[in-house]
Formats: sequence, structure tokens, C-alpha cells
Amino acid sequence: MGGTLNKIHIIGAVGSGKTTLARKLSNSLSLPLYELDNLVWERRKEGDIRRPPELRDAYLNEIIQLDRWIIEGAQHLWVNQSFQRADLMILLDVPYRQRVTQIMKRYVLQKAGMEKAHYTPSLQLLKKMFEWNNDYQNYERESILRMLEPYKNKLQIISSKKETKAFLDATVIPLK
Repeated sequence: MGGTLNKIHIIGAVGSGKTTLARKLSNSLSLPLYELDNLVWERRKEGDIRRPPELRDAYLNEIIQLDRWIIEGAQHLWVNQSFQRADLMILLDVPYRQRVTQIMKRYVLQKAGMEKAHYTPSLQLLKKMFEWNNDYQNYERESILRMLEPYKNKLQIISSKKETKAFLDATVIPLK
């Protein structure tokens, strides 16, 4: 990946490691991080409320007008404009079982108060995450790969923790 990386979009299924990778890149490259979930949902003490698509899209448009950013999220149907503006696109396409393990680990850590979440972890949400993971595996993965085809010159597909580490070692300026 040659050139300056000022605009990075990370996509992948729930539990694929998007947020972890985005945070590492954000810290190492001093790029502001934006989570798509926080554009979709208005975070409130009494519970999250879904934003209207027009407002969500307006927030995304404000972000992509900036000179530097990392955007991460599983959403892919309404973010094409950020794909177009990104210097680098990363698809975390890790194995199904690895995602299942990560979903369970995250749930346990969040319930124990050891990991912060923008949402309230619940069994209902855990069930939804497993459904989303299955949907990615069975339906969405192939359509996402087709959708990303026009960006193959700036697309990095990462399929394992080992590949993630190699990517970070090759891309990121080590923290001092």
C-alpha cells in the first residue's frame, strides 16, 4: 500500500475485528476514528434511537469531507461515497468460527464491565449478532465482494489475525 493513508474505510462482519483494527490504526496514524453505528444510532441514556437516513447520510457526508479519517462498520449499503473517497479500503474477512468466538468474548467482557460498549449488552442483542454473522456468511459476503470490485486497486482483504498483524507491521508507524 503505497502513498499516504489519510482516509481509511474498514468493513467486515460483526466480530471480525473492525473496531480493534480501527483503534490501532487511529492511534498509530493519528487519524480520527468514526464508527458507523454512531451515525446510525443516536445514543441516549434511555436507549438508542435510530436516526432518519437523511440525518445519518448528512453526518457521513460531513466526515468524508474532512482531510483525514478512519471509518469502520459493518454497514455497506449506504456508504459508497466513503468507499469512493477512501485512500485505502480494508475488508476483514475472517473465518466464521473466529467471529463467533469474538462475539462471545465481547459479550462476556461487556457483561462483566471489562469492555466498554456504546450499547447495552443483552441476550437479545447477542442473538442478533449471531444472526448478522450468519447473514454475512450465507448472503452478504459475496455481494460485498462484488460491490468492492471497483475499488480493488485500493482494497486490502485481511483473512486472519496473522494477516492483520503483518498489515499493521507493514503499514503503521510503531508507537513510541
